[in-house]
Amino acid sequence: MSLPDLYPGFETVTVDVGEVTLFARVGGPVGAPAVVLVHGYPQSHAMWHRIAPKLAETLRVVVVDLRGYGQSSVPAPEERHAQMSKRRMGADIVALMAKLGAERFAFVGHDRGARVGYRLGFDQPERLTGLVLIDIVPTPVMWERMDATFSRKVYHWSFLAQAAPVPETLIAKAPIEHLFQTLAGWTVDKDLSAFDPGALAHYRAYFRDPARIAACCEDYRAGATIDVEHDEADRRAGRRITVPTQIIWGSVGLPADAKARESGPLVVWRDWCETLEGGPVEGGHFLAEENPEATLALMQPFLARVAD
Repeated sequence: MSLPDLYPGFETVTVDVGEVTLFARVGGPVGAPAVVLVHGYPQSHAMWHRIAPKLAETLRVVVVDLRGYGQSSVPAPEERHAQMSKRRMGADIVALMAKLGAERFAFVGHDRGARVGYRLGFDQPERLTGLVLIDIVPTPVMWERMDATFSRKVYHWSFLAQAAPVPETLIAKAPIEHLFQTLAGWTVDKDLSAFDPGALAHYRAYFRDPARIAACCEDYRAGATIDVEHDEADRRAGRRITVPTQIIWGSVGLPADAKARESGPLVVWRDWCETLEGGPVEGGHFLAEENPEATLALMQPFLARVAD
């Protein structure tokens, strides 16, 4: 299937990183400081098309599909959903960037991609020059805050984490309807107006694939089990992320709900990070598409300071 080219002038690469192959687009000056942009659920690398070209004016930019998503390969299932753990996804990104010539790089992640980023901040901080985490709080905190109100807002956490094949079977009955309801439901306007038709074409293409729907579910099963175990082990040991970290969240995004309203995501993240800054952007969950200008206005000065 031919999909719209949202990154004219960017190189297309498919890189074998050991367990999987990752699909990526690469642009910007060769030799410039590197940054990788990593998507979340239910999206792909296409979500960064309003952000990446601007960053590529001064940085070497890599936009990538996580294992199991988009046009990257789907790993075989393993016990305890380990194949979709954020630790393994983070190792993929390190291997990808090394093969592209970047031993150290900044990491920008949204949603599930941000969870990959902060896990990498614990596991391999020496690889990172900086972290930008968009519209999340740590995974254990999400589960701890699942009261009646918040659990309805983020019902997908529990739904997708149910044992196979329950969510896979239900989604397969109407995959595109499920996809579009999810996208629209987390925006300010509660519709698809924020999304470029070309980006929607990319999201539709992978969400029609039962194997990738299953991989998304495995991602969330890992998020309910092995990812929590990894995070809690670091929290019990008193470890904190030492990489300079910026937190960006939507004014009505997911972390703006529940008890996070009382303190704000920055207060939550201070227990997890040593060097922290950030702020809100007007918008819902999908800030890179709903409000790219304001997102860039926060992100670019930070990336300029941490560039290596």
